Amino acid sequence: MSVINIDKTNFQSEVLNADKPVLLDFWAPWCGPCRMVGPIVEEIARERTDIKVGKVNVDEQPELAGQFGVMSIPTLVVIKNGQIVNQSVGAKPKNAILAML
Repeated sequence: MSVINIDKTNFQSEVLNADKPVLLDFWAPWCGPCRMVGPIVEEIARERTDIKVGKVNVDEQPELAGQFGVMSIPTLVVIKNGQIVNQSVGAKPKNAILAML
């Protein structure tokens, strides 16, 4: 599965109403650590069919970033059944991201 770009128009259907856990990557194009995490997140999306993976550009979606209290990026959030079950700030290696799930 590929990474889904999440915005306020598809957030409800793609994240809150998802039938499987969702890994959200809050990022921005100018953020160095985000550019390090991006390829890892995309790799996880391709490898894992049991989860949904989305990216939220904080510059384009400040309301969503505010809703999750995102102050630093990259921020990774795991949501199950519409509830946040895990959250992490900063660049992480693949095994650490997988451990969040």
